[in-house]
Amino acid sequence: MQDRIEVFEQMLAADPSNTMVMFGLAKEYEKVGGHQKVIDLLENYLASAEDEGNAYGVLANAYLKLDNREKAVETYKKGIEISMAHGHPSMANEYRMTLEMDLSEPPA
Repeated sequence: MQDRIEVFEQMLAADPSNTMVMFGLAKEYEKVGGHQKVIDLLENYLASAEDEGNAYGVLANAYLKLDNREKAVETYKKGIEISMAHGHPSMANEYRMTLEMDLSEPPA
């Protein structure tokens, strides 16, 4: 896995604005638990690319792994909005279910 990360890192160094490489590298870091790297890469990716929703789910999950529930909820909500705008209702529903089942506030 580290070899793939190194290859993606070299590719990104050669072309820092390549959003496909950013996303690919983020997915590799996700596989090895590099959650802060996932966040850094995907925040940059989302500032530079038109994503259809997938990156928001990956990013929200990374926030959850680092116990940043507030940012995870915010990111899932944005992912719902973006995925619906791009005609991906099943992705939006997946994010809604995660919000409702895993991230809803417990009753007081």
